[in-house]
Amino acid sequence: MAAPTAATAPAGTAAKAPKLTVIVDKPTPYYFDLGLLLANDPNPLNINQSDPLQRETDLAAVARDGAQSLINQLLTTCQISSTPHGVLLSLPPPQTALPREKPIPAPKAETKWSAFAKRRGIAPKTREQRRNLELDEKTGEFGRRWGYKGANKAGQDEPIIELNAAKEAARKEGTTVRGDKRREIREKVRRNDRRMRKNERNAESAKK
Repeated sequence: MAAPTAATAPAGTAAKAPKLTVIVDKPTPYYFDLGLLLANDPNPLNINQSDPLQRETDLAAVARDGAQSLINQLLTTCQISSTPHGVLLSLPPPQTALPREKPIPAPKAETKWSAFAKRRGIAPKTREQRRNLELDEKTGEFGRRWGYKGANKAGQDEPIIELNAAKEAARKEGTTVRGDKRREIREKVRRNDRRMRKNERNAESAKK
């Protein structure tokens, strides 16, 4: 009786896929930008274009080699630390300059105030100066300068307001002392809107 020439797998069991090596050998080595998790493969693609199935297999092999090379580079060059949240790998700063998602903002049109500030050498306010917070010396806490419960609305909710006899005598019919502050704020908003539209018209006329 002749010995079998090849071993056959038992019925109902699938053949195991070959275990791929973790070492990727390329004629031209990859270059990496680990900060962006980027691996660039400069080698030409050797893809079978005539057979669609083989083409997908070749592309998957190229992608697999790139991913394996990137993982190897990360594990051998980046700092690895153990924390209560798990094992963390620290990435270096990105080296590749990426294009902007949105176009560069157009320069703002010069306003009457900006032209005056430029002539007088007035510096723009810092970020800290523009913050909508100020210290309330009575309570010792920080509060808003304007907006909801802002300091510019102080006194509007006071239960008792001292009246000025001269102002009350000259008051228009239908107005109240409590509404004076709200009217003043609305008038400031309208005045700022008018100034903004005037600045826009001046900027448009300067372009012509």
